[in-house]
Parts: sequence; C-alpha cells; structure tokens
Amino acid sequence: MGPHADAGAAPLHELTALVTGDLTLQVAPPSERTTIEIVVERDGSLNIKAPPTATVTRAREFVAAKRPWIYRKLAEKDALTGPAVVKQFVEGEGFAYLGRSYRLTLVTDASSAVASAMATDPRTTVRLDRGRFHLRASEAADGATAMRRWYADTGGQWLRRRIRPWAARLGEQSVGVEVRDLGYRWGSARPMDGPQSVNIHWATLQLPPSLIDYVLVHELAHLRETNHTPEFWSIVARLMPAYEIHKTTLASIGKNVWLGSVAEHGSILS
Repeated sequence: MGPHADAGAAPLHELTALVTGDLTLQVAPPSERTTIEIVVERDGSLNIKAPPTATVTRAREFVAAKRPWIYRKLAEKDALTGPAVVKQFVEGEGFAYLGRSYRLTLVTDASSAVASAMATDPRTTVRLDRGRFHLRASEAADGATAMRRWYADTGGQWLRRRIRPWAARLGEQSVGVEVRDLGYRWGSARPMDGPQSVNIHWATLQLPPSLIDYVLVHELAHLRETNHTPEFWSIVARLMPAYEIHKTTLASIGKNVWLGSVAEHGSILS
C-alpha cells in the first residue's frame, strides 16, 4: 500500500481498537457474521463486532450513525452503575444467593456439626446451612475464590435444572450451562454445531430467580439470533412475554451485585 493510500479502506480487524472522535471501541475478533454490532458493556466500555470483510471506513460510518444511541446507552450506564460492591470475609458479612442474603460464619470449631459435614469432603470450603454461609476460617484469606467456586458448583447445578423448561419452549431438548467469570456480562451464547450451551456469570446466582430466568432466556434467544435485532427481541418476548419488566429491574439492581471485589483490610461486623 502506497503512502497516500486511503487508510480507511484497511481491514477493521487489523486494529485492536477503533478510535472515532471521543469514542474508543475495542475490536472483537472476526466471526462469521454479516452485520456490524456495537455492544455497550456494563462498565461502560464499548466493543464493536463486525464481519471479516469490514473496513475501517465502514465501521466509522456505522459508529457515526449510531452515535446518539451510544451516548444514550452510556448515560444509562452512568445512572445505573455505582461503585464496585466490596466484600470482607469476616464474621457476619452478607452474601446473596437466589435473591436472599445470608450471613457468613467462619468455621473454627472442628467439632461442630457443620465442620463435621464439611469434613466429609476436604474440597468443601463453603457450605450453605441453616440460613448461613459457612466458610472454613483457614480459607478466609482467599475467601473470594472459595465463594466463586461455590457459586459455580452449587449454583451451576441449579441453573442446569432451571434452564430445561425454557430450552424446551425454544425447541431445544437440552442446553448446557457453563458458569464462568464473564467480567461485566451476565451471560453469553452463540449457536454452534452439535449440543448447544450458554455461559452464565457466577455472580448471576445472587439475583432473584425471576431475573436469572431473564438472563437464561436472553442467552437462549442468542442461539437463534446472535445480534440484538428485532427478531432477537421477538424470540425473547415469545419465551417470556413480560421480559421488559425483568430487563429494567436487572439494569436497576445489577449494580448491587458482588463481582468479586474484596476489601484489603477487614474488620469484625456486628
């Protein structure tokens, strides 16, 4: 390419980020798609997804056309996103599961009934029992890892049962669920050959079941339509007619969900 060639004609995917005006969008890896999509993440960052043939010029034109929408979405994020929820792994700290809050107890008495139950499986460092979370005191320094593992293991089993009737409504006999840390996304999914599967953030298990259902329905719809097109939302509406209520509620209370941040210095809570 000569020194005076139009840089705008260059392939978009040669860039890691597209800067246009005051907006910076991370360029997602190319995929077998035919349209360009902009995703506003929960933390306010921007991603642009495009087909392999997309050029920088085409992407900038698309961003320019969508600029009012982008600013509106960013304003909504600012209104709904608060400071990171921080937890301390000390006696009395609260952790949510399926919409209910449970206090934390540090297990120090090896002879207690809970400790005895946990001892049957040395890998068990967290247990929900009699309305409280129980964590081995020896694991408190790395309590966040232990809790995330508990949400993934125990909550994952719940999710795999919960998704079955929703998958059936979509016409899928079986859809797998993988529980992962997805950053600021509640879930992700893309249709693939063979058995279908969706990814769900472990933090989603803190939400009430009705909102978890919305997350599951949202990701199931992506197995039929990868982009947030009118067709996508019609699929969501068919599966869950009242989805707009859950969508609005999720955006409102999502800022109160713990994503794994831990206080550097703990203190005993009363």
